[in-house]
Amino acid sequence: MNWLEHFFSDLGTTLRDVLPIAAVLVFFQLFVLRRRVANLPRLLTGFGFVIIGMALFLQGLEQALFPLGKLMAQQLTDPGFLFAGAAPASTHWSDYYWIYVFGFAIGFATTVAEPALIAVARKANQVSGGAIGVLGLRYAVAMGVAVGISLGCFRIITGTPLQWYIIAGYVVVLLQTLTAPKMIVALAYDSGGVTTSTVTVPLVTALGLGLASTVPGRSPVMDGFGLIAFASLFPIMSVLGYAQLAEWWINRKSVKAQENENAL
Repeated sequence: MNWLEHFFSDLGTTLRDVLPIAAVLVFFQLFVLRRRVANLPRLLTGFGFVIIGMALFLQGLEQALFPLGKLMAQQLTDPGFLFAGAAPASTHWSDYYWIYVFGFAIGFATTVAEPALIAVARKANQVSGGAIGVLGLRYAVAMGVAVGISLGCFRIITGTPLQWYIIAGYVVVLLQTLTAPKMIVALAYDSGGVTTSTVTVPLVTALGLGLASTVPGRSPVMDGFGLIAFASLFPIMSVLGYAQLAEWWINRKSVKAQENENAL
């Protein structure tokens, strides 16, 4: 019964949040475009599925993903696991190497499975005529998220200021933007946004809060947040880097082919 109460509460909250969106669409359809809504029964059915699906998703976050991320952070920072016994008087950032490995692995795995990224990668492949590979883009974004979350875990453990990482990261992005192929720049910036979606955000947020709650001297409020910023920034760098590396490789092959022709 407790689960049903929470579910219906989330269902009501979701309905309340989605109704303004539906109202805007109906207003523009009827009063601006002045056209009847086509396939109204199917649209209403789909709208109902969206409401129920979002409510179930919220329940999944509360009952599975958030507790799982927090639990993994607690277990991986437990002194009994790290030091196989009593914890020393002080710890070093290198003692938490399993956290960095876990952050990298979970960042890569969740991003590859991100539905929004899959959709964007397919569209990019279509509009580029196959020049942008679906798997290549997904793996490039996933690698950026993985590195970003590992570095974000390092920031939480060391307690260093978040702003310096973000400023340095965007300086790198701006420099990359000046030299990267123009057709990839906008897609790279969008890639940072699609990573912060349904699969990645809950686990990453729970990991950050759990880590800040268990590492001595860290505050969940001050240090627990910020991993999403890393997950948004580093994919831009990795996609731009992927495009720059691909362009360099193509130019290198072209130069070698030209040299072979000249030699003949």
